[in-house]
Amino acid sequence: MTDSKFPPENNLPAGYEPPSVWRWEPGNGGQFASINRPIAGPTQEKALPVGRHPLQLYSLGTPNGVKVTILLEELLAAGHTEAEYDAWLINIGKGDQFGSGFVEVNPNSKIPALMDHRPKDGGAPLRLFESGSILVYLADKFGAFLPSGVRERAEAMNWLFWQMGSAPFVGGGFGHFFAYAPVKIQYAIDRYAMEAKRQMDVLNRQLADHEFVAGSDYTIADMAIWPWYGRLALNESYPNAGEFLATHEYEHVVRWAKQLGARRAVQRGAMVNRTSGEPSTQLHERHDAADFDTKTQDKIGSGA
Repeated sequence: MTDSKFPPENNLPAGYEPPSVWRWEPGNGGQFASINRPIAGPTQEKALPVGRHPLQLYSLGTPNGVKVTILLEELLAAGHTEAEYDAWLINIGKGDQFGSGFVEVNPNSKIPALMDHRPKDGGAPLRLFESGSILVYLADKFGAFLPSGVRERAEAMNWLFWQMGSAPFVGGGFGHFFAYAPVKIQYAIDRYAMEAKRQMDVLNRQLADHEFVAGSDYTIADMAIWPWYGRLALNESYPNAGEFLATHEYEHVVRWAKQLGARRAVQRGAMVNRTSGEPSTQLHERHDAADFDTKTQDKIGSGA
């Protein structure tokens, strides 16, 4: 039905009118058509591999995946040897997230997902999905990077869940329409650029008075926020997005982003399950700390 407020000739594509009932068609979603669909559940029988460590991570080196690998590498750097883990690559472009084994761990078919084969209660293996849930679980399991004080813990959780609620506007909103949508839609880009800049300002104001996001302590809130907003501040996320959003103006975010980016555990965590960028920064799977020295893509490609 034609809406007089939105004449079809002004729509994009010109003449488009939303149907009374939306129906999914193959190809909906542009370049992401192959990884999205309007129903849940597996499309194929495919068991997940299991390595030798209690913690089994199934992920991809996207910002949400990097959150978890940063925490795991930070735990190891802090001496928590039981945080050793196997990181298996879930290639969402090939539909790995719809395999039956992965869906059993995460019914939402999104990375990351984690299995703890040695939970603290000594019971059966425990599944974790949603990156924020995984971060809190691991921080509690090892008693690290999440303050125990009531007020300090609450502040860290405030900022962790700020990220969980805000980042979809940056990724699925700004990032999608700025970098991935098959057409450039000014209204969509303007809408989400405004929101991305507002969020950067929120973070900048907080970091003006605090060394880390939740205060004086480095926590899982920092680890969750850095892959999204830290990389954006340093113009290392979507191509030219930092320039477009003038993220250099958020000086306190830039300071914090550089400070975290200099940490060895952050650098290592950012490499795990990564499939883009320089070959030397890509460690498709991680099963041992030595893999960083011997199994990055430049080493494998050269036959080393």
